[in-house]
Amino acid sequence: MSSKTWFITGASRGFGRVWTRAALERGDSVAATARDLTTLAPLAETWGEAVLPIELDVTDRDAAFDAVAAAKERFGQLDVVVNNAGYGLFGMVEEVTEEQARRQIDTNLLGPLWVTQAALPVLREQGHGHIIQVSSVGGVFALPGLGLYHASKWGLEGMTSSLAMEVRPFGIKVTLVEPAGFATDWQGSSAVRAPQSPSYAEFRANMPVSASARRGDPEATGAAILAIVDADEPPLRVFFGDQPLPLLRAEYARRIAEWEAWDDLSQSAFA
Repeated sequence: MSSKTWFITGASRGFGRVWTRAALERGDSVAATARDLTTLAPLAETWGEAVLPIELDVTDRDAAFDAVAAAKERFGQLDVVVNNAGYGLFGMVEEVTEEQARRQIDTNLLGPLWVTQAALPVLREQGHGHIIQVSSVGGVFALPGLGLYHASKWGLEGMTSSLAMEVRPFGIKVTLVEPAGFATDWQGSSAVRAPQSPSYAEFRANMPVSASARRGDPEATGAAILAIVDADEPPLRVFFGDQPLPLLRAEYARRIAEWEAWDDLSQSAFA
């Protein structure tokens, strides 16, 4: 199998770091981006010319285009584009500030949009390529206390579903990776928390403590992401973890039951 060239955002930590190493260890090349260039230094020290460290804040559209252009100039092509950069915003919908809400959407939804727009002309000219959008199990169902995070990921899911149909004629593949809980710093240093209102103190005290749930090992996702990019017909959507499928079976059963229960009203509204 010929080697691939990757463009990975958020490559300095979490899934981005695992997948960058997985690609490099098998002989692929990676344009690895992060907001802090110094965090990428160990990659360059270990893999030399096979990795191109790029400083990038994905909320900066011009910078995203410059980063993709630099990767194309260095490696000649892009085979896999991974929109991984993102973070969690914790807080009730009423609690999040305007700045927090805008930054969440700018990073988790508009960031992937800018990188995708920058990469598509390259992939289209090549006649091939694979865009990986890192969503979440939180992109297909919701919990309290994460409303703006869910909004960003549900938006990413909708945008990417349209994208997949639009670029298929150009030979470009698209996949949404939807991880469950993993032992990353998603709830730690990378998270942002809204100021807590006393109005929700009782509700918050009775919320399930998700941190107690079993967390997957991010290292196990390295082989999985390689299998996806090597597949002749990769999935549009794929869960990472053993929790999402049972959870979503129940969630969608509830949705269908509610739609069916109110179907008479639904049809009367169309008379």
